[in-house]
Amino acid sequence: MAANIQDVIMLVGDSLTQQGWGKGGFAQLLAEMYVRKLDVINRGLGGYQTDWAIPICEQIFAKQHEQHHVPQVKLLTIWYGGNDAAPAPSPQHVPIDRYKTNLSHIIQMVKSPTSAYYSPETRIILITPAPVNTKQWDKPDSPRVFETTRSYAEAVKEVGEKENVPVADVWTKIFDAAGRSEEACEKYLSDGLHLTSDGYNIVFQAVVDIVERVYPELDPTWEAHGKMQTVFMPWDQVNVQNPRPSLMKRKAQF
Repeated sequence: MAANIQDVIMLVGDSLTQQGWGKGGFAQLLAEMYVRKLDVINRGLGGYQTDWAIPICEQIFAKQHEQHHVPQVKLLTIWYGGNDAAPAPSPQHVPIDRYKTNLSHIIQMVKSPTSAYYSPETRIILITPAPVNTKQWDKPDSPRVFETTRSYAEAVKEVGEKENVPVADVWTKIFDAAGRSEEACEKYLSDGLHLTSDGYNIVFQAVVDIVERVYPELDPTWEAHGKMQTVFMPWDQVNVQNPRPSLMKRKAQF
């Protein structure tokens, strides 16, 4: 019975997104950063890849005629590739050309005026898969290959350029932070594939950097005063003599 009060940030992806609610995860950090301004909805589904993501997005994205009755998605992050890059014949494997086509399809679901899910208010950020550390990843029934994942990260950047969508290149940022050593990625990867809080902090900072540079209207920080406000007025601004009018919800964005 929750009312439609705040607009949202939606995170779609695989287990790296799903686990973003963990301690120090990027979803948790975003929720804290946008508290009282935008809610964070996490639609990460562990084990999923982009072939499966499309029918999921067809259900979790509101159609145009529904958008007046639900919170607006102000920011959408799309983060797949860790499973798509699994070597064939894994059921998670998606060939790289189809992976790129799938990412473009998801973007166009939101950006194309002819799409049933068209949402011109939504800003999009693509996130590359993170590096894998094959020395850590001890699952022979679900292998990963370092160079293959790198190629899928490069593919995301190609899609971003084609679709004019900014890309958080967390593959490069994490690999650089590790001194460009696969084994040193252990600091940022809990098991060779999934992230530690240090890894998630890099993802969070990459997303925030894009917001500040590309989507400043969504920058919630005090330094960006005049861009966003809390949906409900700060307590010390409430009119004590006549509180009700000042207790009404307002748009987070000016």
